[in-house]
Parts: sequence; C-alpha cells; structure tokens
Amino acid sequence: MIKITLPDGSIKEFEQGITAHQIALSISEGLARNVLAAEVDGQTWDSNRPITDDAIVKLLTWNDAGGKATFWHSSAHVLAEALEALYPGTKFGIGPAIETGFYYDVDFGDHEISSDDFKRIEDKYLELARAKAEFSRTAVTKAHAIDYFTLKGDEYKLDLIKDLPDGSITFYQQGNFTDLCRGPHIPNTSFIKAVKLTNIAGAYWRGDETKKQLTRIYGVTFPKQSELTEYLLMIEEAKKRDHRKLGKELELFTFSDKVGMGLPLWLPKGTALRERLVSFLQKAQQKAGYEQVITPHIGHKNLYITSGHYEKYGADAFQPIKTPQEGEEFFLKPMNCPHHCEIYKFKPRSYKDLPIRLAEFGTVYRYEQSGELHGLTRVRGFTQDDAHIFCRPDQVKDEFKKVIDLVLYVFKALGFENYTAQISLRDPAKKAKYIGSDENWHLSETAIIEAAEEKGLNTITVLGEAAFYGPKLDFMVKDALGRKWQLGTIQVDYNLPERFELEYTGSDNLKHRPVMIHRAPFGSLERFVAVLIEHCAGNFPLWLMPEQFIVLPISEKYEEYAKSVLDSLNNNDICGLIDLRDEKIGRKIRDAEIKKIPYMIVIGEKEMLSGIVSVRKHSEGDIGEMTIDAFANHLKQEIKISN
Repeated sequence: MIKITLPDGSIKEFEQGITAHQIALSISEGLARNVLAAEVDGQTWDSNRPITDDAIVKLLTWNDAGGKATFWHSSAHVLAEALEALYPGTKFGIGPAIETGFYYDVDFGDHEISSDDFKRIEDKYLELARAKAEFSRTAVTKAHAIDYFTLKGDEYKLDLIKDLPDGSITFYQQGNFTDLCRGPHIPNTSFIKAVKLTNIAGAYWRGDETKKQLTRIYGVTFPKQSELTEYLLMIEEAKKRDHRKLGKELELFTFSDKVGMGLPLWLPKGTALRERLVSFLQKAQQKAGYEQVITPHIGHKNLYITSGHYEKYGADAFQPIKTPQEGEEFFLKPMNCPHHCEIYKFKPRSYKDLPIRLAEFGTVYRYEQSGELHGLTRVRGFTQDDAHIFCRPDQVKDEFKKVIDLVLYVFKALGFENYTAQISLRDPAKKAKYIGSDENWHLSETAIIEAAEEKGLNTITVLGEAAFYGPKLDFMVKDALGRKWQLGTIQVDYNLPERFELEYTGSDNLKHRPVMIHRAPFGSLERFVAVLIEHCAGNFPLWLMPEQFIVLPISEKYEEYAKSVLDSLNNNDICGLIDLRDEKIGRKIRDAEIKKIPYMIVIGEKEMLSGIVSVRKHSEGDIGEMTIDAFANHLKQEIKISN
C-alpha cells in the first residue's frame, strides 16, 4: 500500500500502481470524468500513469493551469496528426502549449499553406478528435528513437534527440501519429470538442536565423463549443482595445523607422498621461521615504562586469560604444541597479542610516529581436519606475511588506483588482544559472515567502523564474478581458551588495553587508501604459486623462463665453480644450466621443445668458445643467475619488 496526500491535507491509502484517474474515481465519477492530468510531487503526470510510491497528488482539470497546459499540449499533437494526414511528408519541430493555446512548428516541404487552409485542417482535426484515440506513453532507447525518425526522414526530431540522455526518452502515440515527447497528455482526444486555428507565421528552427524557417501554426481548443464562442468574442473585443490601435487614435505614442524599431516616441497627450503616472507614484514614494536620483543612460563596461550583467546579457545587449581612448567601452544602460550601488557607495554608511531608498524613473535599453517587438509591451528602450532599498538583514521582511503595500496601492488606484502574486524561486537543479551562495538564496527566498504569507496574498510558487541574482515576487494581473500580465515586481538581492562590496558600520562598530531590494510597481512604464489602455479601452481614470473635458460652442456667437468657461476650469487645475471648428454640434460631440474625452460642455444661448454649462458624459449622454463652479467641484470630487 502507498499513502496519497491530497491538497486538502487528507491522506488516503491505495494499492501500489494506483493512477490519478482511479484516485479521482474513488472520490466521485463526475471528478473522474473531468480529470485531465495530475500533479505528483510537483510534477505533471498523465492521469493513467501508475504511482508506485507515497506521493502528494493534485488532480488537474480544465480549471487548473496545469490541466489547461496539458490539454493544449495534447491539442498540438492532434494538430500534427491532422497535418500529417492532409499533407504527407510533413516534418515537425516542436509543439508546446502557450498561454493562449498552442502552436506547432512545421516543415511542409513542397506543400503551400495559408490561413485559407484553416477550415479544411479544422474539419480534419475534429474528425480525429472524435475518434477518442488514447494518448499512449512508451519509454524508448535513444537508438530506437534515432532509428524511428531516421526512417521517417525528420531531421528536426533527430536534432532534438541528440541532446537527450539515453533512458529519458519517451514517445507518445494517438491514432496513427507518434511523436517524440516527454508529456504529459490528456486521457484521449475526445476531451477536445472545439478548435480554432488562429494564426500562421514563420519561425526559424530553434530560433536561429541561420537555420531553416518553419511554418508556425497557432491554435486554441476547448472542452466545450460554448467556451470557444466566448473566446472568439473576447478576441474581437481585444482587437478593439489593442493599445497600438488606440494609441494611434488617441494620439498617445508612435514609432518611426528612422528613429529605430522598438523605440517609442511619446506624443503630447501620451506624455501628459505618462507624467501624471510618474507624478502619482513619486508622491506615494515621497510619503514612503524614498529619495529621487538620476543616473546616466550609459555606463562603463566594467560597471556591468562587476554587476554580472555583462556575463549574463552581454551577448544580447546593444553593441558597446567605443570612445577615442583605446580599450574604453561603454554600454547603453540595461539596468539601473549597478548605478544605484555606486550612489550608495558615495559615502560611508551607518546602521542608523538604513534603510536607504533610492528611486529613479530610469530609461534602460535591451536589444530585443525584431520579431519579438510588439507595440509598447515589448520595446528596446523603456523606462522603469525603479527603486532600490538598501537595508539591514533584520529590516528585509518589513521593507518587503511596505513595498507590497505600495504595489497594491497602485493597483487599486488604477482599477486592477484581479491579481495573483507569483513567488519566483531559483531552480535548485540548475544552480549554474544564478550567482550567489546557497545561504544567501535561502535567506532571500525565506523572506519573500514569509512576507507574502503575512500580507495574506494569493500566491503561486514557480521554480526557475528567479532573476539571476535573487528571487522575486511578480504580480500577475488579469485585465478586463481576463488576460494575464506581469506588472509589478519585487526582488531580494544579497548578491549585488557583495559584488559591489557595499558596507555599513553596525552597532558593533564592524563592517556589514546591506541587503538590496529591487522593486518596480509599474515594471516598465511603456508596458504598464499598454496594459492600462487595453484594460480600460482607453477610458482612463479621470485624473489620468490628458484632456478631461472639451468645450463645444454651438456657433461662433458663443465662442467668447466658451473661452471664459475654458479659462475658469483650467484655473481650477482641470485640463481641457475647446473645439472652435466650423462644424455642427452633433459632429463635435461624435468626434469628442471617439477621442474618449470624459466630459463635453455644450455652450449655446441659454447657457451664455444664464452663466451655466450643459454637460454630457462620455458614453452616457446628458447629465444636466450646472454652474461652472458646480461642474469644477464635480470633476474635482471625481478625481479625488479615483486617485
């Protein structure tokens, strides 16, 4: 007999060789019908794989991230089976699950494929899914795997096999299709009830531009047709909210090939919005004891050698800037933290000085591949709302908790209510990827876990997602469409203070190392603005709007009164403009609606003679007449509530 521990803490005994499906069946038939896979001691397994030792088991359904990932990875295999049936001789690269479905990289040989073929492929896909073919796992030797794919003529699978150790290779088969795969998979293909192929693109094999470009086909599947229908409606809404589309329409930002790919240009309205965000956080930081600093956009190569950034990222950075002095090289700043370390070293520090909180809205540069650039969410030059807290070890947890409070304050002010805190730890099996001692990693990981627990955060823990210098807490925010974004981040770092030999004099009059906390509630201003645009569809909170109202005189007879209304409101620190075009009032209102201006003030004869204004609200219509002072107070109150 073996002992199985379930997520609720209960322990059940089963015969050795029990499967997750059988465990589910012992609980209820309904649960067993919905189990897609299982988490066994932290690893995802097939639901029909025998469990031979005592284990902690979590049953995974469509409602679990691991269940969805298994469903979509299995869906990629069915796509490959459909493609092989329709286009004989097709060769396959990799077919992973991704956050919004799956893809498969395919070499179609002489076949020409476009999105026009999607309907035919989808029909074949559903035919295969209805066959209820089981996913069968087989362990094979490396020699057998090589022989199989040599006979099949698939050089991509052979390329993958050469890196795999003998004894670790498995095949999965469903129907007439066999693939090199470590799994896991859903029980059978009939769980897949709906499919939609969403996109087709090119992708170099293994991301290497010197290798052949394959065809990448993206898709998404669901266990119910109704869920696919909902998803497609969400996709249509997402297109309307696309920050690249709205950014252009609202005149917030633009890009120029002459300036360079991935380097955004902020237009006046976008700059006003951005500066309001900066001002909002600066005020909050000032109250929390942060001091503002400014550092250069470049740094000497030795700075990044000391920090470790050159070793880890040098090959992927912008090329060095060489000066007339032989051997002297500078880099565009990829991170602000090394500069802040040097500010800390400016003078001797005492234990009484700590914590020291240095904040900077610092622009950094990273050479992202051109194919990965995407509007403001993936750029080559971006501004971080960066800060670094230098503190004593006994202050780490309290400082970390204060940063959590700041992040949550930002989210609340901007309407992000649905979030999860991801505790990103080092992968203990791949320590070479990280710098620093085991002792320091243990201390920093423990501080994050305890702080998150004490603040009552809804957390998940992920191994292998830590920064190379320390663990972190990443805030995964869901927007209005249910999409997940990584925004705020907090990191504990015992390593950079060591590399930069940072010190403070303790109460014992001896030298000690401070601990460094990296934090950025927005993360990147560019990415944050992009997410915010799509979250609120361009209808920003009133306090953020570049233009909070617009005055619309019905004709030129009322322009002077309209201008006096504008001046009066601007004098109340409320930002707006006036539309003096020779257009009918209906056209002016429509244009203001398109620009998403929150309030429209219509001025005609009655308003001018009575000294009042008629007010319309964006997307709501008329809200009534009021005095200018009353309207100003109305806006001020709304700004106060939302900020």
